[in-house]
Amino acid sequence: MSKKHLISPKVQDTLFKYFAIFCTALALITLLVLLVDITIKGIHRINWSFFVNLPSRHPEESGIYTALAGMVSLLVLTLIISLPIGILSGIYLQEYGKRNKLAKFIEINISNLAGVPSVIYGILGLQLFVRTAGFGNSILSGALTLALLIMPVIIVSTREAIKAVPDSLREAAFGLGATKWQTIRRIIIPASFGGILTGIILSISRAIGETAPLIVVGALAYVPFIPEGPMDQYTSLPIQIFNWTSRPQQGFITNAAAGIIVLLLFTFILNGAAIYLRNRWYKKTAI
Repeated sequence: MSKKHLISPKVQDTLFKYFAIFCTALALITLLVLLVDITIKGIHRINWSFFVNLPSRHPEESGIYTALAGMVSLLVLTLIISLPIGILSGIYLQEYGKRNKLAKFIEINISNLAGVPSVIYGILGLQLFVRTAGFGNSILSGALTLALLIMPVIIVSTREAIKAVPDSLREAAFGLGATKWQTIRRIIIPASFGGILTGIILSISRAIGETAPLIVVGALAYVPFIPEGPMDQYTSLPIQIFNWTSRPQQGFITNAAAGIIVLLLFTFILNGAAIYLRNRWYKKTAI
């Protein structure tokens, strides 16, 4: 046996398997320790007053009412802006776009945009929406910035989901006399909806915890009212948590831990609902 093969391929596979198991277990244990630590610090602070009180300089009286309302408003407006543009862009690039150098250039740049740091989008939103468009530090500026942030994820996931649809379904639809748009609307989109929804889940998970771009575009740390329109000022739960962690009092650290628990629960509920709808859609299309 040569020196290059002192370890047999079977042993290499076994070593790699246990190394992968070790890395996975290490990551899960680290996550579990963090979750337990946050839960121990903040679970006793979660009560009704924590949800309905306004932010205060007294930690025992401070709550997340305006931050939670601002986060929900921001997320809803972000999805309203980003979903139609992202999904339709993915459909166009995959089904209508020509396969040339320009198309490849666009595809590469969209994929690269999905990995750009979020603070870069914050700087872009500051110049484009806050200053040039004149929206100021409103909830509309924050929603447009987050829409730019998550749109590449939606576009890429939509394209990949549509690409996974077998060509036989398209050919069968064309053979029955369906137009291209009828084939897309009645065959391709229903067949790929599960994958598209997965991309939406990933984008929501990224948008809901973003703090850096919102700080750059002017989200406030203290807002004593609920935003009633897209031009109102706002705050969000991640910014409220960031503000609490910068305070020296131990009570605000406890509040930050409680806020993290609420943010995690909010994320889990949204993801759980989306996964349920996706699985239900798969069963429906399978039938």
